[in-house]
Amino acid sequence: MIARRSLIALSAGLVMSAGLGLPSWAEETFKVGLILPMTGPFASTGRQVEAGVKAYIAAHGDTVAGKKIELVVRDDAGTADQTRRIAQELIVNEKVNTLAGFGLTPLALSVAPVITQAKVPAVVMAAATSSITQASEYFIRTSGTLPQYSVPVATWAHENNITKVVTLVTDYGPGIDAETWFTKEFKAKGGEVVEAVRVPLQNPDFAPFLQRVRDAKPDAVFVFLPSGVGSLFMKQFVDRGLAEAGIKLIGTGDITDDDILNGMGKPALGTITAHFYAAAHDSPENAAFVKAFKDANKDMRPNFMAMGGYDGMHAIYAALEATKGDADGAALIKAMKGLAWTSPRGPISIDPETRDIIQNIYMREVKDVNGELQNVEFKTFKDVKDPVKSGQ
Repeated sequence: MIARRSLIALSAGLVMSAGLGLPSWAEETFKVGLILPMTGPFASTGRQVEAGVKAYIAAHGDTVAGKKIELVVRDDAGTADQTRRIAQELIVNEKVNTLAGFGLTPLALSVAPVITQAKVPAVVMAAATSSITQASEYFIRTSGTLPQYSVPVATWAHENNITKVVTLVTDYGPGIDAETWFTKEFKAKGGEVVEAVRVPLQNPDFAPFLQRVRDAKPDAVFVFLPSGVGSLFMKQFVDRGLAEAGIKLIGTGDITDDDILNGMGKPALGTITAHFYAAAHDSPENAAFVKAFKDANKDMRPNFMAMGGYDGMHAIYAALEATKGDADGAALIKAMKGLAWTSPRGPISIDPETRDIIQNIYMREVKDVNGELQNVEFKTFKDVKDPVKSGQ
């Protein structure tokens, strides 16, 4: 761990460095510091975001407004102390013009004081706790928030005669967000949450928690788990006999992550989730994206993390074009506010008030499509804002 005295000295140097030298817009290279978990239990998130970023650059070129785009990728191994140290190093030594990535909420929040002091934008491409963008005026987000896709699950459950639910979430920021906003919406519509179960973030064994769910005998269990651990959950869901007991599995799209969905096998069939992106989304923009992604990344299927990276790069490119190459942090953030475009996931925009994304949320069911498991969309909630910031 870096000593407090060292952090203060480094931060002071960081501010001085940011204010010295030539104007940033006069430089020929525009550096993007991409901080991701590339090793450890959340490595799949890092691989997907990086692949999405590189797919955008491959499709749109590496020169914008006269600037050569240079990626500087760093692995934080999913540890917040590492994320903050790397962010400082990238700003002070590498002189990056913007930061991006952030696979988990604690990792994103750890850099909030750094980017505020240095006035460097940070594009959140994966982390999904609502409060992140409120931690610094230099954050924008191109992924989504847990409340944004938890509320539609509650609405759908009510509309489909599910009246009694147990919630099961990972015990950290996004999990608490998912539990809070699903419960709020479900109860408001007359539903009953009979038990709220929280599981550890690291190395979870779901078996004892699933036994509690079975004992409660709900109509359904609402689940949020971080991307990458859905396979283990799905196996234990079946092993514990919850499906046989008639308990429906509903949740946010993280549990049926497209990256690992095929490996889940038959236990995943019929799972109902809500999310902002599925590889099976039916649009010409997505067909082109999926083909380009698979061509560049053998044996990988894009998931919502890749989409956050792809659209994050679009936000950076569009802002740099709007400023005509001026890489000043405040100018870039101003240019990103209110951006709107058609993404492979559908129409999206950056809320000028909150710097969070506004997007469609899709209800999906896991189905076998030509021998592959896919999240097949069947209902759309249009232009959904983060309900926390919209005061819903």
